[in-house]
Parts: sequence; C-alpha cells; structure tokens
Amino acid sequence: MDTHKKSASLPGLDGITLEAIVTRLSETMGWEAMSAAVPVRCFTHDPCIKSSLKFLRRTPWARRKVEQLYWLQVQAALESDASARITQ
Repeated sequence: MDTHKKSASLPGLDGITLEAIVTRLSETMGWEAMSAAVPVRCFTHDPCIKSSLKFLRRTPWARRKVEQLYWLQVQAALESDASARITQ
C-alpha cells in the first residue's frame, strides 16, 4: 500500500491545487483559526501563502490535515447552502 498518495481518500479534491486550498482557507478562516486547527509554525509565525506551500509540500501529515480542513469547510458550505434552499 502506497502511503504517499495525493489525497485519494478525500473525494472532490482532484484538480484543486494546494495553493487554491491554502488561499481559500486563509481568506475564509484566517491564519489564526487555521493555526488552531492545524498547529504548524508556518500558520502561527508570520504566515503567508508562499511559506505555507513550501512547508506543506514537504510535510505529508500537515498537508493531509490542511486538505481535511478544507474538505470539512466545503462540506459545511454545501450543507448550509442546501438548508438555505429548503427554507426558501
């Protein structure tokens, strides 16, 4: 079994770049909330997209956590959208 697969376990991430994921999370959650969810130095000390990408590309466990965080955020947005349509 290959433990280095790229997000094969998370459906829906095909075609979404790591840069797009980090950018969206930083815009919607903010760096402070990201660092609370995934406590890594690149989110806590002078965070920026470039340094985060460099770290996450070299650190598979942290990348998986960020991808999971993104997936949870997408699911929550979809559920919120669905419930909004029901109440209309």
